[in-house]
Amino acid sequence: MGSFSIWHWLIVLVVVLLLFGRGKIPELMGDMAKGIKSFKKGMSDDDEDAAAKTVEHKSDEPVNSTTKSNKKKAG
Repeated sequence: MGSFSIWHWLIVLVVVLLLFGRGKIPELMGDMAKGIKSFKKGMSDDDEDAAAKTVEHKSDEPVNSTTKSNKKKAG
């Protein structure tokens, strides 16, 4: 009862073919493959964009925590 026999799989296959038809299943698989390819392409584009966008922060004057705290105490 724990495993399916060949007859169970044949019945499932017949039901799936009746529901979707013979031509619909390859079309669905093709659409799924296109979606996966688009997803992978999008992920690789994001990685390339992230690597290309390096942010460099340039300040006019250096930030020093002691000078900030001294200015607060004096002011």
